[in-house]
Amino acid sequence: MDQATSSELPIFAEHDNDPRALAEEILKSLTYRVGKDASVATPYDWLAASIKVVRDRIIERWIASTKEAYTQQRKRVYYLSMEFLIGRLMRDAFSNLGLMENMREALKILDVEIDVIAGLEPDAALGNGGLGRLAACFMESMASVDLPAHGYGIRYVHGLFRQEIQDGWQVELPETWLDHGNPWEFERRERSVEIGFGGTVESITSKDGRLERHVWRPQERVLAVAYDTPVVGWRGKRVNTLRLWSAMAVDPILLAAFNAGDHIGALREANQAASLTRVLYPADSHQAGQELRLRQEYFFTAASLQDIVQRHLSQYGDLMTLPDKAAIHLNDTHPAVAIAELMRLLMDVYGIDFDTAWGLTKRTFAYTNHTLLPEALESWPVPVFERLLPRHMQIVYAINAQVLLEARSRQIFDDEQIRRISLIHEDGDRRVRMGNLAFAGSHSINGVSGLHTDLMKQTVFSDLNRLYPGRINNKTNGITPRRWLMQCNPGLTALAREAIGDRFLDDTDALKELNRFASDPAFRDRFAAVKRANKERLAELVDERLSLRIDPSALFDVQIKRIHEYKRQLLNIIEAVALYDQIRSHPEKDWLPRVKFLAGKAAPSYHNAKLIIKLANDVARVINRDPSVRGLLKLVFIPNYSVSVAEIMVPAADLSEQISTAGMEASGTGNMKFALNGAITIGTLDGANVEISECVGEDNIVIFGLKAHEVEETRRKGYEPRAIIESSPELGQALHAISSGVFSPDDPHRYKALVDGLYETDWFMVAADFDSFADAQRRVDDIWRNAPDWHAKAIRNTANVGWFSSDRTIREYDRDIWHAGL
Repeated sequence: MDQATSSELPIFAEHDNDPRALAEEILKSLTYRVGKDASVATPYDWLAASIKVVRDRIIERWIASTKEAYTQQRKRVYYLSMEFLIGRLMRDAFSNLGLMENMREALKILDVEIDVIAGLEPDAALGNGGLGRLAACFMESMASVDLPAHGYGIRYVHGLFRQEIQDGWQVELPETWLDHGNPWEFERRERSVEIGFGGTVESITSKDGRLERHVWRPQERVLAVAYDTPVVGWRGKRVNTLRLWSAMAVDPILLAAFNAGDHIGALREANQAASLTRVLYPADSHQAGQELRLRQEYFFTAASLQDIVQRHLSQYGDLMTLPDKAAIHLNDTHPAVAIAELMRLLMDVYGIDFDTAWGLTKRTFAYTNHTLLPEALESWPVPVFERLLPRHMQIVYAINAQVLLEARSRQIFDDEQIRRISLIHEDGDRRVRMGNLAFAGSHSINGVSGLHTDLMKQTVFSDLNRLYPGRINNKTNGITPRRWLMQCNPGLTALAREAIGDRFLDDTDALKELNRFASDPAFRDRFAAVKRANKERLAELVDERLSLRIDPSALFDVQIKRIHEYKRQLLNIIEAVALYDQIRSHPEKDWLPRVKFLAGKAAPSYHNAKLIIKLANDVARVINRDPSVRGLLKLVFIPNYSVSVAEIMVPAADLSEQISTAGMEASGTGNMKFALNGAITIGTLDGANVEISECVGEDNIVIFGLKAHEVEETRRKGYEPRAIIESSPELGQALHAISSGVFSPDDPHRYKALVDGLYETDWFMVAADFDSFADAQRRVDDIWRNAPDWHAKAIRNTANVGWFSSDRTIREYDRDIWHAGL
């Protein structure tokens, strides 16, 4: 939101938040803003009316926050992210303003249940997994710790996709979250900017032949239209802005073509522009998809950079002060083209020389790396990049020349190291390396867990780290405790408040005071009762969506995250098959009732990930219908995983599955959410699991498998998964059952290639870690049998993970990177 022009703001007195006053205001909102009488209002109408009543109170804080940042000339943080998985906003906003209970009472006066209408609010389809949810937590925390900030992204119409499961297969359907409008957003048509693609670059020379500047003349232009959503901090102290860009054609209809009868051609530009903001992550397995993704990334970063520069100039008038007043943060490589775009603006539009522009750019940008997977460090074919962004290609080459000359001058790098440092990958197809561009153009590069940061220095950025020592630093991820404890688990929040008071509501480290209750039988019983209620709520969801009855007294074993081979849902499913065999083969043993939950989406073009979803559903179909199992084991795949689904599953989990191949998960944030809500982690020493283990203590977490250095050493020595499989009867039997069609009688060979891959290469070390994982699960059984011990460990998890608050993370970012004055 930009500086308000109104001189007076409406002030809501305390008595305006009285339930009866709020009820009257909701009725007025329903009548005059929604246009409905109470007698015919639908639940959606009540939802819109209620949101708008609270939104009015947000707006005055929003304007005040913006004015304060402007008048005090505070440095602003600009957070650029391809995803903002914000979920539903109603509870977030109502709770952070302290209005939830008053609004509940107000609506009750009107015979409306707040929980009913809150359930109608759609999840904003603006992200996919941890990257987008982290960005959402960071936006809320920046407001909560009083840091002036803007988030910038894309206003996706259909998001990633809505996942349905048909005959066990993932089916992708368009998300329709905007069908009923979005009462939280404000269109800012006056903040629209033009974005160009393609075309030519003209060199302008002086009369004496000196090059003065370059002029990019794009062939295509689209309009980026701003939509602002207020982001309310805890206790409403600050309200920041999430600005999302929607695309539209500069000429919405070519009237001459339309009148000539070419009705389709007349709308071609409008349709092409609209495609930019339709879908998150269009499949990039073909050139058209790659091109659209690059267009999306440039579209939103270019619009954001123009917006940032314009705001800075309107307030300060001089771009030489940009790094002092603006901290631009790149959330992964998706917005890395912003570095070339800022250079273009500084040089071509504002006439600043290359060296000065490069210095300003590096001081302004910072970059968070979220992955060590080479395929996730984006790179673009040079021909595609040059055709779409010809001026930016020139700038990338110029930056690369500067970087490589600097590397050569150090005389510590051989030719192979120089090639790795280069912004252009020269082996085979020439590609622009966006990770290297982000690294070279930023003054700070951070990892998101201690292990990830160390590995980043040793692997993907080892040479750049030698060239620019000191740039890499660690900022372990965090989660907002408002959404991931107070809102999603009100029972546990109330129990904690009664036991230790309210200080943890503002400082989650205060949860440590719960440690003394871990040995209190009465508190353990009440803690268990809260968990039981949360499990009953999840059981109702499963019954409603899948018509499957599950027992809340069983151990709820949960793995929810993006479906990817390195996250090893396959390992979890194979262990379920092995356990199924053991239960049937040894019915005399004291088996514990267990429900394994999985949820997550697979990228539409990721064949093996989609096959793993099908396998999960095929295995579930067989196990759940087999009477010989006697209900001791069930497998549940919940479709269309979302923030709202997570808010039900996380508080209900007894066991948190964090089982990625060590060294491959940058951090994880689901692991933090589960632990905060009293689940015990079973996991590898990967990502933030390392720090969770340190915080909760080795006795309160179940660790298994190879460590990161052991994974690397095993691969280096020559990994032979076949020998491991043949030496493990449980693993061999489970894989034979899967491969031979026991779970796919309609297509016995469906999983043969998937299983053959484990025998032949097994890059993600499923076989190497299987026996250790299975043993760890039996250790979990032993702990579960001793209920007081289990609950004590669960309490210690909640008590000792307050450090993983995103408030702490944001304060560290500001202290070490942004310097915005917290």
